[in-house]
Amino acid sequence: MGVLALQGDFERHVHALEIAGACAVEVRTAAEMQQCDDLVIPGGESTTMLKLLNLMDLKEPLREYLGLKSVFGTCAGAILMAKEVLNPAQECFGAMDLTVERNGYGRQVDSRVVQLSPSASFTERMGEGALEAVFIRAPIVRRAGAAATVLAEYEGNPVLLEQGRHMVATFHPELTDLTKDTRVHKLFLTKL
Repeated sequence: MGVLALQGDFERHVHALEIAGACAVEVRTAAEMQQCDDLVIPGGESTTMLKLLNLMDLKEPLREYLGLKSVFGTCAGAILMAKEVLNPAQECFGAMDLTVERNGYGRQVDSRVVQLSPSASFTERMGEGALEAVFIRAPIVRRAGAAATVLAEYEGNPVLLEQGRHMVATFHPELTDLTKDTRVHKLFLTKL
């Protein structure tokens, strides 16, 4: 299991995946990416991530990877995996049929921690109980295509979705109390 280690709290994702039962490594090169069965694209700033992907010659390898293997994008990672990005429009990889609005819940000062009620599809696989969600300059999913399954919502907007082998969260599951709940990361591990 790889975690793209260009920006964001990639170390915390590695830790979360290890607690969830995976062997996780930081990924910074195309060769390292190809050695991984699955990949997490962490949060951060999506425009900066695109610049770093270009600078490190990782954009096309990531595009190819998305066509072949499972990827979980959180916050900025969800933006990069969408089919369309608004506010402002920007390049994305179209791995999931989503329209995402950047900073949809507001700026840094509008960050929040909330409790989510996951869908029946989520609880059937991962167990009952609320999910803690940390939103930091979070995007809003404005449109989810028919192929996407909504696993949790906040204020009527999808915040955790899956489509085939891919998964996105507009929040930061790596920032929750990992001693109490790693269900989001464990769910991604079921896609192996």
